[in-house]
Amino acid sequence: MGKNTVKKDEKIINVDKKSIIKRLTKYMKPYKTQIIQTLILTFVVIGVDLLNPYFMKIAIDDLIEKHQTKQLLKIGILIAIANIISMICFKQRIIIMLKAANEMLVTIRQELYVHIQKLSFDFFDNRPAGKILARVIGDVNSLKQLFVNSVTQLLPNIVKMIGALVIMLIIDVKLTLISMITLPFLIVGMYFVEIKGHKKWQVFRQKSSNMNAYIHENFSGIRVVKSFTAEQKSSESFQDLLEEYTDAFIKAIKLSDLFWPMVSLSQGIGMIIVFIYGVNNNISVGTLVAFISFVSMFWQPIMQLSNFYNMLITNIAGAERIFEILDIKPDIVSGKEAFEMPKIKGNVLFSNVSFEYEKDIPILEQINLDIEEGQNIALVGPTGAGKSTIVNLISRFYDITQGEIRIDGINIKDVTIESMRSQMGIMTQETFMFSGTIKENIAYGKIDATDEEIIKASKVVRAHDFISKLDQGYETNVNERGSRLSVGQRQLIAFARALLANPKILILDEATSSIDTQTEKLLQTGIEKLLKGRTSFVIAHRLSTIRKADRILVVDEGGIKEDGTHKQLMENKGQYYELFMSQAVLN
Repeated sequence: MGKNTVKKDEKIINVDKKSIIKRLTKYMKPYKTQIIQTLILTFVVIGVDLLNPYFMKIAIDDLIEKHQTKQLLKIGILIAIANIISMICFKQRIIIMLKAANEMLVTIRQELYVHIQKLSFDFFDNRPAGKILARVIGDVNSLKQLFVNSVTQLLPNIVKMIGALVIMLIIDVKLTLISMITLPFLIVGMYFVEIKGHKKWQVFRQKSSNMNAYIHENFSGIRVVKSFTAEQKSSESFQDLLEEYTDAFIKAIKLSDLFWPMVSLSQGIGMIIVFIYGVNNNISVGTLVAFISFVSMFWQPIMQLSNFYNMLITNIAGAERIFEILDIKPDIVSGKEAFEMPKIKGNVLFSNVSFEYEKDIPILEQINLDIEEGQNIALVGPTGAGKSTIVNLISRFYDITQGEIRIDGINIKDVTIESMRSQMGIMTQETFMFSGTIKENIAYGKIDATDEEIIKASKVVRAHDFISKLDQGYETNVNERGSRLSVGQRQLIAFARALLANPKILILDEATSSIDTQTEKLLQTGIEKLLKGRTSFVIAHRLSTIRKADRILVVDEGGIKEDGTHKQLMENKGQYYELFMSQAVLN
């Protein structure tokens, strides 16, 4: 189920890492105070770390050899107090940065979510929901340690490394240079690992996205999976995706794990050289111990920095994917000079409208329609003829390729999208129910609706009877997609939701196809009340339900083939007549 779609790897876009880091830094600017606090606390910790070896040198060379017990006790107490303060500062800086980092993630996730909502349908047509979810959840979460460690590790470790190096040079320049003989080789090795590692982490993010998309799609369609007993096939497909995910992770982590051994080996060789040189040149025990400590302090930040760099190339792939989405511009936007749509009356005009989803593959060609205010328009025709496309263009879910569409004489491109769509209602065959109560779902189109208004709308569309029989009535909780309700019940709730919103233009796209014939007959009175006083476009599968329409449009081969009332079209004995009679025979 959806295997080919979710297994298709997204295109890897190589972006300059400096620009990515610069963009990430923007999210840290509002937290300057917390960052400064963290750095102050960190420098206290570094200061104590740098003083410890110096105190050790004094204790060994000056106090132990001379048996100055009291002075040794004093310096011991001083070291203990300093390290307790260091420990408190260390813990506090982590708490401050974790809190700030969490707030940064909230900002990024909110920005990403709001941006995705503004994107055009074309974006969602080409991406499974699971892959979008992976960006909002997984990729954003991957940035948490990046924000924290950039403040608690990056700058502090650089300062600590420089501080240790300066002290080492003061103690013995020659010994310092000898201890770093392996540094050039380490830098070359790290550069090689970075280049290869970043590409492999990009691939891993792809495979992770594929797996998330498949899980989301599979569970969303679990009824189909079970009804076709496709559990085994789904498990096998998931196993393939899981193997790709695991394989990509192992390949990436193998390279990343080279950082630590490379640094450890370089440090170990440096230590051995220092010992050999120190013994052969009669360096005092205290000085040698202190120098070894400073050598460790020099290499330890490099280890930490290598871990940070490892984490950077691991998580920068997530940042790239986030910014890739944020950089996508919606195709359908309100113009700079767009104005608020006045109160809609309901006249709709199509003037020489043509449309294509893909270039040079026309879906609609030269459509001309003049719909009067309050007319009920039915659209019929074979699957794929363009019926849904016509109503999608009225709502400006897609922009036309040629011509213009006007509502009440106003070009729909001249008004803000929000002001226009807020006065329109759209119902489709797949009625979506949100997690929450039935009352909340009905009031979705009018948040401030009273209980009386909700019940009144439900009664009109014949939904009140079944709702009131539920244990908790309108307060009954429904799961995501309304799985606790029948398809027909969800459709009735959607009708109540549409009626409550009171749109001036109403679009019903196969909205009654999921309701049984008996329920549909009971609903006819409600539908008539729903359509009364507003311009409506009804796409119907059962032609018997649209006999009272003011106009019936037969859509086929990208154009309007017939236009008239049921009586007129039946008398013409054209395409509509053939469709109607074929259904009558089947019934």
